[in-house]
Amino acid sequence: MKVCFLQRKPRKGDFSIELCFGAVIRALTPYVECELAISKYHSNGLFRRLYNIVEAAFRQGDIYHVTGDIHYVTYLLKKKRTLLTIHDCGLLERRSRLRTFLYQFLWIYLPAKRSGVVSVVSQTTRDELLRLVPLNPEKLKIIPSSVSVEFVACPKAFDVDKPKILQVGTRPNKNVLRLIRALEGLPCQLMLVGELDAEHRAELEKCHIEYDSFRDLTLGELVRLYEASDLVTFVSLREGFGMPIIEANAVGRAVVTSNISSMPEIAGDAACLVDPFDVKAIRQGIDRVIHDHDYRAKLIENGYMNCARFQPEVAAKAYLEAYSYMVSQTQQVQNTTLAKL
Repeated sequence: MKVCFLQRKPRKGDFSIELCFGAVIRALTPYVECELAISKYHSNGLFRRLYNIVEAAFRQGDIYHVTGDIHYVTYLLKKKRTLLTIHDCGLLERRSRLRTFLYQFLWIYLPAKRSGVVSVVSQTTRDELLRLVPLNPEKLKIIPSSVSVEFVACPKAFDVDKPKILQVGTRPNKNVLRLIRALEGLPCQLMLVGELDAEHRAELEKCHIEYDSFRDLTLGELVRLYEASDLVTFVSLREGFGMPIIEANAVGRAVVTSNISSMPEIAGDAACLVDPFDVKAIRQGIDRVIHDHDYRAKLIENGYMNCARFQPEVAAKAYLEAYSYMVSQTQQVQNTTLAKL
């Protein structure tokens, strides 16, 4: 069996999908022939996307696995041989009903309908997808993302007096403004990964937060930030998965995250769950992790165990079962057709 992995052209500093599937492909290699096909163009503009669609149609494989983000390349692929992975049903903030409709139809509805099997990374994403697209449950699989092997245990003495707090992501759903307000008056150093806008900077100055901001990091640089941190915050308002939770678990850092969307599902008992809409609740969670040594140690211990659910070998096994199911379904159709001749 040959599986052709159709992957977006990576952007600088944005490599979560590439990391996840790079590890999965390596785990699958002993069992199937794997080919990685990267789109020629970034997903910008009509003509570049059309090129990506046509390019994908000329790829060769028994199974086509669209690994995410470029869902539209499913349009010309053979449906029964296509597996689409959807990481999130709300990747972009929409400004109008028309844009929302076009996004849902072109990036979610049509690609899902054009795929023989759709995999999602969490129960939350599955529920969101089913609200948008009526799908047969048999063709919908929950296969969580896997943590990259670069994130490994790195114990560190916790700095109670002035902890380094890592926040990965600054888009509106990341809830950074409330996080900043929650840190007001707390001696700490906030490390922010992502672009800061004028509102972020103004709030940081207003709340007198000592901070560093980082953009366009390499994987190695991101890993070093996790290792340098004392705790990780991820109080998002919505997530399809929440990879920073698992990355922090793997490195051995306590996590404060949201009690809504996919975060409780992904974190399990390996994070302090707080109400992301309540600044006071966010602060109480952070204070508890900082000052309660036994609680913090338990979160870290639970984090190492939680990572076992998100290893590349686990995802690879689930995908292999999905590929085998698709091949068997295709063979059944062929046999039925031959019997009628």
